[in-house]
Amino acid sequence: MMEISFLAALAVFAATMTGTPGPNNMMLTASGANFGYKRTIPHLIGISLGVATLIAFVAAGLGVIFKMYPWIQETMKVVASGYLVYLAWRIVKAGAPDASQREGRRPMTMLEGAMFQFINPKAWAMAVSAVGTFTLSGGDYWWSAAVIVMTFIAVGFPLTSLWAGFGVWVGKVLSTESSWKAFNRTMGALTASCLVFIWL
Repeated sequence: MMEISFLAALAVFAATMTGTPGPNNMMLTASGANFGYKRTIPHLIGISLGVATLIAFVAAGLGVIFKMYPWIQETMKVVASGYLVYLAWRIVKAGAPDASQREGRRPMTMLEGAMFQFINPKAWAMAVSAVGTFTLSGGDYWWSAAVIVMTFIAVGFPLTSLWAGFGVWVGKVLSTESSWKAFNRTMGALTASCLVFIWL
């Protein structure tokens, strides 16, 4: 019974963290609308792999480095802010899907989606919180860390897929160049607004 309650609590936590708005889901919505679900799959896989790797690194003690060397965390905040603004600008400048084959118009790759998690403030928050809350002591530590990683993959991928799917639906609703521009500007602004997660 204790194990069932543990897994249930972990699954709810993972669903809350991966299914709510944040940089990943804003970008996935924009990608789904602009490129379709199929072309967004590498981005989705990259997010899952990146989050899983980040959790594993935090469990291995990466979080301790930030406590020892605070300047590393501050540097990452600056890098994350700059990259988030760049991604938001890419979304803002995107045109309608019929222009998606133009130079410079492509969805994020799997590697980009994975690497972004290491400067994604929400990903860091959920990795640190998950490891701090759900890892067990003693000989069960690594087992529980592995369960956390697998739960985030199992729960997170379907939920982030919903955001990409929502984007696909929005893309079908939008019918004019002006509506596409308005949508992309809105998604770009929402992506940029995630800077709040970094500096609060």
